[in-house]
Amino acid sequence: MKFSLDWDVLSRRRTELMGIAMIAIMLFHMGNPRTDMFYGLRRCGNVGVDMFLFMSGIGLWFSWQRRPEYKHFFRNRYWRVYPSWLVMATIYYLPRYLSGGHRYTQDLADLFSNILFNGSFWFSGDLAFWYVPATMMLYCFAPAYMNLIKRYPSLRWLPALMMVWCVAVQWVAPVHDAVRHLEIFWSRIPIFLLGINCGEAVRGKWRCDGASGWFALVVFVASFGLCIYLEQQLHGRFPIFIERLVYIPLTISSLLLLGKLLDDVAPVVRRGLAFVGTISLEVYLIHLHWVEMPLLKYRLGYWPTALLVMVISFPLAWLLYRAVLLFKSAVTRPRESGGGNPTVA
Repeated sequence: MKFSLDWDVLSRRRTELMGIAMIAIMLFHMGNPRTDMFYGLRRCGNVGVDMFLFMSGIGLWFSWQRRPEYKHFFRNRYWRVYPSWLVMATIYYLPRYLSGGHRYTQDLADLFSNILFNGSFWFSGDLAFWYVPATMMLYCFAPAYMNLIKRYPSLRWLPALMMVWCVAVQWVAPVHDAVRHLEIFWSRIPIFLLGINCGEAVRGKWRCDGASGWFALVVFVASFGLCIYLEQQLHGRFPIFIERLVYIPLTISSLLLLGKLLDDVAPVVRRGLAFVGTISLEVYLIHLHWVEMPLLKYRLGYWPTALLVMVISFPLAWLLYRAVLLFKSAVTRPRESGGGNPTVA
């Protein structure tokens, strides 16, 4: 029985897949005890970050192939992310600076570096909103990498070299001492580069053979089962980057399988997931510190709290998303009316 997959599904169902990834991250952030049978499965929601990075790499390849201009590329990427980041980073770090009681925001230099690019993450390993500055850093190097692999296709193996770097960060003492606090960033670079590498397969609508679906299913079951076992039985007893390397086959296989599955689900489900995917940046910035943490003190239980976090976070994220869109519209309108080139949001 044939069960084929095609790479094009990662483009057709991109927004819905981003919605699934965001929900997985939200469930991962919710705490539950080690004794809970759902503990290992919940911890695997961390793979949502890798799903985002893989999809982001694919999207960057599409963008660069359409218009390989640095100014256009950076303007579009940062114009989507930076306004929302500045709003939420200011709301988060400014009160901590004013209160004088936050170890990562003790003076004006700390405050401005945290608001502008989350300096405390890069210098000290502060994980508040780490994904956004990490992604913006990856954007800086993406065009150079894309040009490099177009000119020298053999350099598509660079993700494997980054895996070697992750081992060095863990066990080579001088490297470990210098950059160990950025492990969460280093161990996500391979999946981001692989997303760029797979961009042409998606753009070219490559179709796999009839056995591809079964192979992807085997890869998914093997990698997912291993991650659940590691988290349920061995959490805290192994370097976390080891599991993140297992996330690589889990990410790619799950995205391809979920994309195919989404073709057959009800349209209303797809629209709901697409809505979450559209506002996923704002959901990420809002849900943990302003919704989940205040709710945890009420001890409502895992699923009631998770449901409330979503019910509250999604409308707030949509309001932030719309407010930023209005701001962008106000900024770009004078250029359009004046005959200049409009800024693409």
